[in-house]
Amino acid sequence: MEEDITTDLCVLQSHLDGMLDRVQENSLTLKRFQVFEMKLLNLNSLPAMIDHMLNETKSFFDLDAVSFCLIDEKGDIARFLNEDSYDYQSKDGLLLLEDKELLKSTFGLSSRPFLGAYKQASCAGFFPDFVRKPASVAIIPLSRRGKFFGSLNLGSYTSNRFINNMATDFIEHMVSVVSICLENNLNYEMLRRTSHIDTLTGVNNRRFLEQRIGEEIDRSQRNDDPLSCLFLDIDFFKAINDTYGHQAGDQVLALVAGMIKKQLRSNDVLARYGGEEFVALLSTIDEVKAGDIAERIRASIKELSVPFNNEVIKVTISIGLATYEPSNMPKASTAEIAAQLIQSSDTALYSAKKKGRNRVEKGRPVLDEVDKITRIA
Repeated sequence: MEEDITTDLCVLQSHLDGMLDRVQENSLTLKRFQVFEMKLLNLNSLPAMIDHMLNETKSFFDLDAVSFCLIDEKGDIARFLNEDSYDYQSKDGLLLLEDKELLKSTFGLSSRPFLGAYKQASCAGFFPDFVRKPASVAIIPLSRRGKFFGSLNLGSYTSNRFINNMATDFIEHMVSVVSICLENNLNYEMLRRTSHIDTLTGVNNRRFLEQRIGEEIDRSQRNDDPLSCLFLDIDFFKAINDTYGHQAGDQVLALVAGMIKKQLRSNDVLARYGGEEFVALLSTIDEVKAGDIAERIRASIKELSVPFNNEVIKVTISIGLATYEPSNMPKASTAEIAAQLIQSSDTALYSAKKKGRNRVEKGRPVLDEVDKITRIA
């Protein structure tokens, strides 16, 4: 009898030890999750959130593979990331989906995560760039108020890390937080861009330019790369308004802005400076290349025909060009460089107007003394 009691006590002690180990393990997991969650909640940009989800999720939860799918049907997310100079195309594990088909085929109308063994047919689309595929996965849809935003996909080389009947409390709570943060970041990015967009032309406004020019100069100085500025002005725009009316002038502005944008890269900054004037910032572009781009813009605008009330309006544009070369210039504040970059290109634009319009003129190097010349229309 005594031996039986001793055996039972040993078994009970073993069970208690196992329970304590699991409690300690769960406590550690909870603490890790709380740290992860607090970092996530403190992020204030979409690029920072993407980096956090791809890098921190993997290290925090000791995973072998993590991917982050975002639905981007209108291309807005790609545009946001491009405007922030975030190289999303080379980011391992980030997938921008053009439609919801992958998520619909996997989850249907359910928002329940898929946990279990990796299956090529149903899981490959969520881990397309991983040479070694995980043995077990958790594919978790991200949604709010019935709207899919994407999915967070976790993978492990251990076959029993994610199994079909495992508890998902931690995962579902984490995904709720991730979904809220993702929705907030997307709404913030949309609001931020909307406040910086000129509604008539669809390009950025002057306030956005004034914000970005400092960032571009700082980047230029850090990397010792040139930064070129184009100051563009539609020729005889007042005459277009006087002859055809302001509605025609608005149409000309919108079409010219679209034509300029086509000649620029996605990471270039184009802004309506005021009236019929536009400014473009071309990062890592020297004076020679900027001149070629400006000539392409000028030629494309010259070929532009704007239909209006059974008439065709012909348009030309004058362009002033200035380039900042950090290695060739004395030290100066960002504000001073920005002011002189705009002033030098504006002075070159005046020269193009004075020499007959429909032409490109190059300005003096930035930080040289710039003549103060009264501009003409």
